[in-house]
Amino acid sequence: MARANPPTPPAVNPDDLTWIKATASGENGACVELAPASDGWIALRDSKNPDVPPLLYTRTELAAFLDGAKGGEFDHLLT
Repeated sequence: MARANPPTPPAVNPDDLTWIKATASGENGACVELAPASDGWIALRDSKNPDVPPLLYTRTELAAFLDGAKGGEFDHLLT
């Protein structure tokens, strides 16, 4: 079975995005930030490295990740 071509993320300027970080993020710099990007994409970055281009995910991809995180599928990575 042939794989479908993945969607192509849009070009984004991180300075034009409105970044959000979790309230659990402290002042220690351990922050992951998310921002809505164009065409329904979600941008993700490490707040310590704002000049590195953000990773871009579709809403479906991010929803699948969040579902797994809420279900504890990645908890073993923190131990």
